[in-house]
Formats: sequence, structure tokens, C-alpha cells
Amino acid sequence: MTAVTKIVFLGATSASFGISMFRDLFSSRDLAGSTLVLVGRNADRLLRTERLAKLLNDKSHAGLKIESTTDWRNALDGAEFVIHSTVIDRNRLWKLDWEVPRKYGIRHTLGENGGPGGLFFTLRTLPMVFDFVREMERRCPQALFVNFSNPESRIVLALGKYSRIRTIGLCHGIFMARDAVAAILGLPAEQVEVWGAGLNHFQCLTQIRNRATGADLYPLLRDKERDYDPKVSPLSRNLFRAFGYWLGCGDGHVGEYLAYGWEAGEGGYNFEWDEGERAKTEKTIDDVLAGRAEIPWWWLTASGERAVAVIAAVLHDRKQLIESGVVYNQGTIPNLPASAAVEVPVMADMAGIHPVSLGPLPDAVAKLMTVQVNVQQLAVEAAVQASKELALQALLIDPVVNSAEAARLLLDELWEINRPYIRKCI
Repeated sequence: MTAVTKIVFLGATSASFGISMFRDLFSSRDLAGSTLVLVGRNADRLLRTERLAKLLNDKSHAGLKIESTTDWRNALDGAEFVIHSTVIDRNRLWKLDWEVPRKYGIRHTLGENGGPGGLFFTLRTLPMVFDFVREMERRCPQALFVNFSNPESRIVLALGKYSRIRTIGLCHGIFMARDAVAAILGLPAEQVEVWGAGLNHFQCLTQIRNRATGADLYPLLRDKERDYDPKVSPLSRNLFRAFGYWLGCGDGHVGEYLAYGWEAGEGGYNFEWDEGERAKTEKTIDDVLAGRAEIPWWWLTASGERAVAVIAAVLHDRKQLIESGVVYNQGTIPNLPASAAVEVPVMADMAGIHPVSLGPLPDAVAKLMTVQVNVQQLAVEAAVQASKELALQALLIDPVVNSAEAARLLLDELWEINRPYIRKCI
């Protein structure tokens, strides 16, 4: 008998991420016969999303049963997998997370997963996530919560500590790191195999090997990097030279966790580009649904995100290795705190998600990452307790924050902006 399941997709109306998720869902036959429930708050956008999903499902012969609802609570009844990709007022609040600290002299790179921006993203996001998860505990307590939303580490850390729901966070950062080192090596990305462990957006590539021969590529990387274009990834390369390992998945991301991250650039996120791309995607969706345009060919190919691989491995008991997942540590990386959220390879099968330990990190790398673990832990406590006092402490231990006066000023301003979303979770 073919195994089938119920998958609930929270945040399905996101134009960009929705397309990525649909690409993976509908380019596979692994979930044929299963029910996919699309959940969104805006009924008109949800109807459009459902129409697109049914069109792609029919075109690809993926064989899923498609439903949609704005009632996320009832949608969770009987679910075995819950995909989460929601965000509150994304670009407006993220811009403020970026602009307000800079007004008070804080130099940072993205304002999303680290620094003051990461704190306020945590404060407003965790109450919403816990709404979903508490309902899962009542309606589908055995379901797997597959998280794509940022701040990824802080969500997984909070759920590991305060919920019994099984959780994995997924991110394509490991592939971004692989692509970066492959470019320096002058090799095709598919020829380079990497193994990484650490924090989300801050992994340490413990091994870089030639996929065909197994040869260690670190000596070649050290040689090639010396003469590579100095304008490319200056922060990551400075860390590489200092610590001996490739850390993170790009200067903007890893720079969020470091006092000197801004030295490689303070450009922030390109909101204008983002909004332009989203507008293009929405127009293409409308044109496809109206019959004015063909389905772009790449909409029917896999995106590279790993949610469907995880779900299929659990559903069909495949014992599949997934390159990277964010999980509650509990000793997987023995020289990081047990109550950290870490990103490591995982094995997925019918019994769930099994983190794969690559052993301890290099000592200096572990010490560098532990600083950020401490920030994340305190930020999570501030969010779950809705505590402004703990939020100030989280700012004052964050290496990105260079002034106690600035910390208090930005805290007052951003707390008022985010007040409608901040509430106790425990």
C-alpha cells in the first residue's frame, strides 16, 4: 500500500517562497495521493494560490489532493507535516529593524538574524509561532514542524526548550557556502562536497572534498584563495585565514554575528530589488492563470530546498541523509551548549529526524560561535517572557551593539513599534 499523508502549508500565499515550495512539491511523485492544505490569511490571495497549485499539480502529474483554508486551526487536524513560512509585515518592519539601530550609531549588515534586528524579529515572531505550535500540540501532536521562517535558530531554540513538537529548520545556506568555495576553487559546484556544522548562517565547513575522488580540497582552497579577487567575500576570507576553516554562507549573513561584520559592507538588504522581483512574480502568476502566458519551465523543476526530501524520507522510511538541518543541539556538537540551535547534517526516516554529529568544532570556532549562542538564548527568553529588561540584556551582550546608550534608545523606539506583536509565550 502506498503511504500517503496530510501536509499543511502555513504561509502558502507568499509569492516567492510559495513558488519555491510548489516547485519541489510538484516535481516529485513521492507524495502522490497525499493531501496538501494551503493556509493563508487573505482569502483572495489564497484562492489565487490554490488555483496555481492545482494547475501545477495537474501539469506535472504529481498526484496531490489540493485544499485551501483561512482557518489555520482546523487545518491542523490530523496533519503529519506542517511547513511554516509565515512572517509579520516583512519588509516594513525589517526596514525599521535596519534603519533605527543605524540612526543611533549601530553598524550592522542585514538586521535580520543577528544584532538588534535579530532581537526584534525574535520578539515579534515567537508569539505567532507558539500560537501555531500550541495548536499542533492539541490537534496533531506527532506532526513534524518544518520551519523556513527566520530567525531560524531562535525559532528552533525556543521550540526545543518550550515545546514537545518535533521540529527541524531548513535553510539552503550550506549550498551557498559550497558555491562560494567552488568558485574560488574554479570547480563546478556539483563536483564539490562539503560537510558543515555550527549555527544557521554560521556553519563551519569541517570538510571540503572532491565528490568524485574524495580528495581533501582545503589545501587547494588555501592556495587559490590567496590570489583570488580581493573584492569577493572579504569577511569570510578574513575568517578563513584567521581560523583555518570556511565559516558561514556569505559576508552579509555571517557579518550579523560579529562586531566587525560591517567592515565588509553595510548595505543592508535590497528591499527595492526584492519588491520588484515579487511584483514580477505576481504578474507572472496572474498571466499564467489568465492564460496570457505559459508556465515558466523552471516552475516545474525542483528548487533545491529540502522540505519534500525530508517529508518523503519520513513517510517512506528511506533513511535519507539531508545535508543540513537546524535542530536543538543536545550534544550533537559537544563543544556548543546543549540548549543551542545548531545546523548539522541529519538523517530522516520513519522515526523522525536524527542529527548527525561531526564531532566537536575546532576550539576557536566553537568559542566564536558560543558568543552568538548566548545572544540567541537571551533573546529567546526575552521573547517568550515578553520582557523588556531581558531584551536590554540581550542587546548589551550582543557584539554588534557598541553603545549602552544606543541600546536603550533603539530598544525604546523599536519596542513601541513592535508592541502589538510582543506577548508572553509561556
